[in-house]
Formats: sequence, structure tokens, C-alpha cells
Amino acid sequence: MVEEKSREVRQMVDELYRQESRRVFATLVRLLGDFDLAEEAMHEAFTSAVEKWHEEGIPNNPRAWLVSTGRFKAIDTIRRRVRFDQSLGEIAQRLGDGTSTYDPVDDENIEDDRLRLIFMCCHPAIASSAQVALTLREVCGLRTEEIASAFLTSPPTIAQRIVRGKAKIRDAGIPFEIPTVSQMPQRMDAVLSVIYLVFNEGYSASSGDKVTRRDLSEEAIRLGRLLVQHLPDAEAKGLLGLMLIQESRRAARTTLEGDIVLLEDQDRSLWNQAYIAEGSELIQQALASRRFGIYSLQAAIAAVHAEASSPEETDWTQIIALYDVLAIVGPSPIVDLNRAVAVAMRDGPETGLPLIEAILEQGTLSQYHLAHAAKADLCRRLGRKADAKHAYEKALELARQEPERRFLERRIQELA
Repeated sequence: MVEEKSREVRQMVDELYRQESRRVFATLVRLLGDFDLAEEAMHEAFTSAVEKWHEEGIPNNPRAWLVSTGRFKAIDTIRRRVRFDQSLGEIAQRLGDGTSTYDPVDDENIEDDRLRLIFMCCHPAIASSAQVALTLREVCGLRTEEIASAFLTSPPTIAQRIVRGKAKIRDAGIPFEIPTVSQMPQRMDAVLSVIYLVFNEGYSASSGDKVTRRDLSEEAIRLGRLLVQHLPDAEAKGLLGLMLIQESRRAARTTLEGDIVLLEDQDRSLWNQAYIAEGSELIQQALASRRFGIYSLQAAIAAVHAEASSPEETDWTQIIALYDVLAIVGPSPIVDLNRAVAVAMRDGPETGLPLIEAILEQGTLSQYHLAHAAKADLCRRLGRKADAKHAYEKALELARQEPERRFLERRIQELA
């Protein structure tokens, strides 16, 4: 009985850690004003929860309990260190003597703390190369390797950016606050980029044994909703609409065994129509504003896919036209690649393949497995088995997500 209760508590704490740890961390950063101290206090609070909840039962508001416990743990840490580090004295004074009884932490403030932390990490005083990396690490809890994958760069490079970003926040005394409406435009690009990168990692994990990470997708959507509430900006609406429509396909994107189901093979009755309707409404508002950008355009492309009741009814001409505009507003090799695939779907693989080969020859996407997989698919459709096999093998060499690796291995076997 005791073992069973202990196991239940452990499982709940583990689940809370997955779902709430970065929110608890964000609030502790607000209270402590120190990233490293907040990280240490958060971990001590979760450790303490395993012991206390087993003895005293689970509190009514576990998240508030964790924040309060983390704060007291930090005070203990400061008391031990203050004689050696006078910089901690200010924090200690702000926190009080820590002898007060349990002080519930305002839940509404906790909800906003993560958004405050994002805006702090995206402050204009921090180098743009560090803003997104810092936020993804500290706010969203992504590993350095995952961030490096999203940026197509190395983990040491990302680690250096994170260290420099934290030092800048400390040295410049950057405040923990949501900026005023007039200050927001300076930070919006980085904030939107962060939220979308988090979503992308949840929508298609860069590594691991699952295609998706629901916790990250849901968190990105939650942050998107929060952002739109604070600032009904056209691009914020476009981004939220994009995430909702992409997320609407979650149930159809994998088999029960966790294998990938391509868009053209998905059971569209499984798509979440409520998400599609909400996303489409946001996209219409964004486009109607005439102040839209890359997220609204990507959302419009996603909406065209969502409107098609079957792959054959997809309006590829409209999708290509939207990619043409996107290539002007926000040019990138990924946009070129996606446009080339759309051209292949409308005009045939013989037309799309030269476009993809030209993109690969430029070198920017030479280490991007999906570019090689796209080339392989078109070669396969053209009956060029040797070229297809070579391209699939290159994609397999670069892929780090297990379902993607299984998919590529099956394709290679089919060509044997």
C-alpha cells in the first residue's frame, strides 16, 4: 500500500514536471531575478514534492505549492551563500526572511510569467542570434541539441549564445515584464519566432522515438493565445491560426504504432474541425488587416490544404501563388523547397525535380534530410530507382527521428 502510494506520487510529480516545470521556473525567475538560482530552486522544489506529498497529501494547487517551496528553497540557498556572495543580498532582501507561512502564489500571474520571460529574453539589448536560443532553452526547456537542430547549427554554438544572452540580462538589468504596446513591435519578430520554433519541435520532433511532442505543441498554442489576448497583432493571429490548423492533423499523422502517415494518405475525417475553424477565422482576420507577413502566408497555405476534402482536390495553383508571395516577403531555402514540392504536385515530378536539385546544389540544405527525402520521392515517382535509393540513403543518414528513419528504411527496401 505504501509502495503504491509512493509510486502514484512519483508519477504525478513526473507528470507535473513535464507539464509545469517551465512555468514554475518562469515564476521563480520573476521572484528571484536570477536564472541559475531559479533553476536550482525549481529542481529542489520538485524533489521536496516527492517527499512531502507522500507524507502530507497532494496540495489543492500543486503549481503554486511548487513555486512557494522553490522560493523558500532559494532563501535557504541564499542564506548559505550570502556571506560569500554579496550580490545575493539584494535578492534575499526582496524575498523577505522566508519565515512566513505558506503564501499562495497568484495563478493569473503564473500564467503570464512565461510570456514575461519570453519578452525578457527577446529584449532588443540582447543579440538577435541569442534571443531565440536563450528563450527556447530557458522558457521552453528545449535541450541545446534540439535548438541546434532547429537552427541547423552545432550545439556548442547554441550553448555560447545562451551563455551570452544570460550574461546580458544580468549585466544590463533587463526587467521581467511584458512591454507596453508601443515597445512590443521591437520584440515581436523574435517572440513569434520563438513560439513557432517551439511549435515546430512539438509538431515534428527533431529527434527521439516519436513524430510529435504534444506538450510543446500545446504550450506553443497556449502562448499564442496569450499573446493574441495581449496584442491582437495580425501576425500573432496568423501564427496562432497556422499552429491550430497544423495541430488539427495530429490524430491522422501517425499510425497506432507511431509510424508516419503522409498528408496525401491521411484519413481527413480525423482532422480536428474545431481547430480548423478557429484557425481559419484568425487567418481571415490577419489577411484582411493587410499588415500580414510570413506566418499569415504560411497559415493561408495550411488553410488551403485544410479546405481540400481529398488530396486530388487540393488547389496547388493557389498554394504555389502563396509560396511566390512568401518567397518575396520572407525568402528562405525552406520556402523554395516547399514551393518546388507544390510545383511537382501540380505539374508532375519531372518539373519539380530540377527545382529541388538546384536548391540542393546551392548547399544550404545539404544537411537537411527532408530536402533529400523530397528529391528521393520525385525520383521514385519517375522510376529512377538508383537515384531515389541514393537520395533516400542520404536522408536516412541525416534523419534523427526514429519514425522518420523507419519510413525512409521502408522506402529503400521497396526500391530493392
